[in-house]
Amino acid sequence: MSALPVAGGGAARPTVMVVDDTPENLTLLGEILMPHYGVRVASSGTRALVAVRIDPRPDLILLDVMMPVMDGYEVIARLRADPETASIPVIFVTALAATDDETKGLELGAADYITKPVRPSIVLARVHAQLELKQARDILRDQNTWLEGEVRRRMAQNQMVQDVSMRALASLAEARDNET
Repeated sequence: MSALPVAGGGAARPTVMVVDDTPENLTLLGEILMPHYGVRVASSGTRALVAVRIDPRPDLILLDVMMPVMDGYEVIARLRADPETASIPVIFVTALAATDDETKGLELGAADYITKPVRPSIVLARVHAQLELKQARDILRDQNTWLEGEVRRRMAQNQMVQDVSMRALASLAEARDNET
């Protein structure tokens, strides 16, 4: 699996944050991801909410659900409530395999749901797919921003042409005498 290209043409390693309270899970997921991505870890939901604001900001978060103090559901709710972190895709990685748990995670805004024990090929495939989707969304957002600016610029230009035309017509009307 190769690194995703950056919009500018160069290749950069996307950053994946892994959030889990079990050191063994952090190590396992880190070993799976590190050959392909930049990896950052947080051992609790509280730490993740702080670390998500530190550069390099994560392009994707793998988040455990069952953690003490603040579970994954609370973490994703806080991420989605903050405009700075709302667009970061989150994949739940958890031992909770019930359909209700998966449904709850997806309803809270998770992009995907992986059950433990994890299979490396599944983790890599789903991480890669979500990072490609995020890259496409980012490109579309940037293009939309540019297009909105271009529309504003051209509307201002059209307004200026209209104003000049109206002044020219008004001057022409004033200069015209009754006999011509």
